[in-house]
Formats: sequence, structure tokens, C-alpha cells
Amino acid sequence: MKPKKLPRRRFVAATTGIAAGTLPVVHAWPIEPAAEQTAPLGIGCIGLRYQGSVIAHKAAMYGRIAAVCDVDKNVRDQAKASFGSTPHAFEDYRDLLARKDIDVVTIGTPDHWHTKMVIDACRAGKDVYCEKPLTLTIDEGKQLRRAVKETGRVVQVGSWQRSDHRFRQAVEMVRQGRIGQLQRVDVVLGKNQTGGPFQARKAPPNLNWDLWQGQTPEVPYLAERCHYTFRWWNEYSGGQMTDWGAHHLDIAQWAINDFPIQVKGTANWPEVVDGYNVPVDFSVEYLYPGNITMTVSDEGRNGIMFTGDAGRIFVNRGTLSGKPVEELKTKPLKREDWRTYDFDNLNRPQRAGKLDAIVNHMGNFFDCIQSRNAPISDIESQHRSVSTCHLGNIAIRLGKKLTWDAKQETFVDDDAANRLLSREQRTGFETS
Repeated sequence: MKPKKLPRRRFVAATTGIAAGTLPVVHAWPIEPAAEQTAPLGIGCIGLRYQGSVIAHKAAMYGRIAAVCDVDKNVRDQAKASFGSTPHAFEDYRDLLARKDIDVVTIGTPDHWHTKMVIDACRAGKDVYCEKPLTLTIDEGKQLRRAVKETGRVVQVGSWQRSDHRFRQAVEMVRQGRIGQLQRVDVVLGKNQTGGPFQARKAPPNLNWDLWQGQTPEVPYLAERCHYTFRWWNEYSGGQMTDWGAHHLDIAQWAINDFPIQVKGTANWPEVVDGYNVPVDFSVEYLYPGNITMTVSDEGRNGIMFTGDAGRIFVNRGTLSGKPVEELKTKPLKREDWRTYDFDNLNRPQRAGKLDAIVNHMGNFFDCIQSRNAPISDIESQHRSVSTCHLGNIAIRLGKKLTWDAKQETFVDDDAANRLLSREQRTGFETS
């Protein structure tokens, strides 16, 4: 399917609004002349509560919301109303994917649905913007990689910190040696929530509880399993290790420019039935080639500290600080080619490639729909980043040091750990 061109009026509106600060920047690749424009891209939005609603409204700047989908009728109806009377509304996302007027899909569902929906959307000929974390297991990422490669679809993951100037500058400073030789990275994510036991009850009539559960084990409805608090259940997510970790570990590993070779972790586990079951008081330590260590903790100031033999810098969503940052006033960074892994050949050599500065994460996605280039948070980088999050959770669960083969994407000589690379999927909802 040849992608439709962006309507020129959208591009002009976005670029002329920059000076006034009213609209984000859309840039990187030229837009076709007005005479060559076709109809606006048809966008279908799946999962419309919380962040799903946010990304749907951002996507609406670049096309026409043609359909919305949510298993909660109240959420679905509210979403339809927010986009006027035009969108079709569906309970089952497969009905949305079957529509020929849908070119692009946004996915803002709970984590356990991401992989299957992205694969199904790609195979239906749609380009996809999916919220982070990309996967629930490491093996899911391998399936996604194959599907995207086979279909040639553009997939952007909502790890938008890659498009934030603070985080990008921190990564560039590390890569350009502004803190000397990188030795250590310390990441703080924040605490997992605790709670329970919770009372089972009948699912509300507006919610299709069976469809919400999808491929996860069928269990009685608990209000606390659903909507925002799904994050604190291992069945549907990975707690802070994948929630905040999908952001911060992605940036840390982007700077390290390599993959872990060892991981170990500790945690306490809540002793409660029918309550939140993600670990508490957790900590993880990774070893990377070159004797670089990365620690992940749930206590301290949220953010990332990079330490080298000649200085250190700290970055989070409001701060980029450290003496090397202050020195940028007199010694600005060079705009040079980045060296990054060839993911098809992890045993060096590395390949060079320019990485444009991105201002708008959603805009980058729609630029790439036009160019068919890989977006800044592409499938391979985000599979590798969230895999590191999953490694941490597996190490916490087993409570021992594990050796990781990044090329084969398996644990070395550890059957118990390798069994945790995937999860059993409920009949009828398998990822194929």
C-alpha cells in the first residue's frame, strides 16, 4: 500500500505556528507540492484512556480520525464525541483494522496488548504509533521485529524522551567524551505501588472484561486490575521497570551504545492475595562490555546519572546539569555522525549514520510515513531497550546473577531464565 501524502494545509499550519509557540515542529523531510496532494491520512485509534487519548489527539494534527476503538464503552463514546460525529466506533480492534480507510493506527492500550495489536496492524497494511513499553516479553520483541521487516511498515514507539533536547544532549555528551571514559550509569525509576487484597465483583456493563484480558490468564474482575492500575500487576505489565524503565533505560542504553552481558537483581515481594504483585524495594545491576555498570533503583531522585573518569552529568525531564554541561557555553558539541550498532551483525564493525535532531515525536512518525525511513524510536532500538527492562525483572524474580548473550538473545546455560523469555497466551488471543 502506497502511503497517502500529508495534506499541505496541515504542514503549513504546523510550520507557521512555530514562532507563536502554538504548535510543535514538523520537519526533517520535504512535503510534496499542493498539486500532488491526495486525501488526508485516515487514522484509527485503539485504546483511548489516559495516554491513549493524548496520542490520538496529537495524531489528529496530521490526518483525519476515521475510527476509534476501546473495550470500555464509556471511554469509546467519549472519544468518539471528542472527535465529532465522523469517527466510527468499535469494541474489537480487528474491526477497525479491517477498514480500508485506515492508513495509520495509534495504540494506547495496556501493555499486554501492544505486541499482538502492532503485528496485526502491520499485517493489515497500517503504519503504527504504539505507546511504550513495546512488549510484555523479550520473545514478543523478536516476533515484532520479524513482522515489521516482512511488512515494511513504519512503527514509532512512544518513548518520546528520545525527542527531548535534554536527553539527546546528555547522550551526545557521553558519546563525545565530555565526561571522559564512561564508567557508570545510575538510574532511578521510583517505587512500585502496593495494595490489596481487592474485592472481586461483576464487571461493569460498559466494559468487555474478557476482551480487556486478551491473552492473559482469565481471572475474576477486580477494578484495580484495570485502567491505570494495570501497571502494578505482573500479568499485564512490569511495574516501574517497564513503565519508567522504558524511558530511562532507553536513554541510558542509547548513550552506552551496547547491550548488557550480565544482570543481577534483588527485591521484596508483597505477601497479599488478589493485590498488586510487582516487586517492592527493588534494585538491579547490569554489566556492559568495557566494564561499564548500570544500576537501577526505586529510591532517589528520578533520572539518570552518567559518570565517567573526567566528570558526570545528570538528566531528567526538567534538568540537565553538571560541570560538563556548563562548559558547553565555551565548548559546544560537534554535530557529527553517530556510530551505532549494525543490529544484523553485533560483532562490530559499527556503522556510522547521521541522526537528525527531532523536536516532535509524533511529527517524526508522520515524516517517516512519507519518507519510509525508520523513526527515532524504531522497533529494533525499542525492542532492545525494553528487553533490558525485562532482563531486570527476570533477574529480580530469580534472585541470581544471569549471563546474557545479546546476539542470540538468550541466557547462557540457564533454562529457568530462558523459560521466562516468553509467556503462555490464552487460547484465541495468541500472537501469530
